[in-house]
Amino acid sequence: MRSLIEKTPWDAAVFGCETFEIKAATPQAMAQMREAPGHYTVKVHPLADKGILHENGFYYCDTLIEPWCSREGLAGATHPDATLSRNPELPDLLPICHGGFTHGRFHRDFRIERAAADRRYDEWLKQLHAAGKVRGLLHRGALAGFVAVEGNKLVLHAIAAQYRGRGLAKHWWTALCNELFAAGHAEVLSSISVTNLAALNLYASLGFRFRNPLDVYHRVIR
Repeated sequence: MRSLIEKTPWDAAVFGCETFEIKAATPQAMAQMREAPGHYTVKVHPLADKGILHENGFYYCDTLIEPWCSREGLAGATHPDATLSRNPELPDLLPICHGGFTHGRFHRDFRIERAAADRRYDEWLKQLHAAGKVRGLLHRGALAGFVAVEGNKLVLHAIAAQYRGRGLAKHWWTALCNELFAAGHAEVLSSISVTNLAALNLYASLGFRFRNPLDVYHRVIR
């Protein structure tokens, strides 16, 4: 099962059932899937034939896209009021995280309760924080949000409600991108839902381009 279907235990811990990701939508993978109940995810190119997914009970949840930018392409600007912290405290981060995500595939999955989807992001933040991968976003010294970084990829980010819509994010993202470029990375990447227009517009305003779209499908087997 390892080659075609992989368990995702971090999701299983939240949703209370076995969870899996199918690496390729092949007849062999579909046959293996039917042998084990649980929640299944598969990601496919938007132009791929979806027939095998519909025949096996999968339903559409989201489309992901990858923003990317080189040092030369970055069009942001820093500001002295917007700074980064390497050691934000987890209890201060969790209220920003909890309920702060509405565009994710688990929030859009009608078979998953909203509270469980919220907990999934809370647990992901805890794992990233324990690994030292979370940066705090500070506005005049006060914690206003966070970004988690793995290598050159921004994997999870949220801004507290009272700081949204004020044009601050571009300054934090610029500072973080410059830090990653200074560390030797040729590109900075992320992954966002195409429905998250605020994030998409932020990345576009900073000079990011977009590639590698993926449609996300789920299936639950009882």
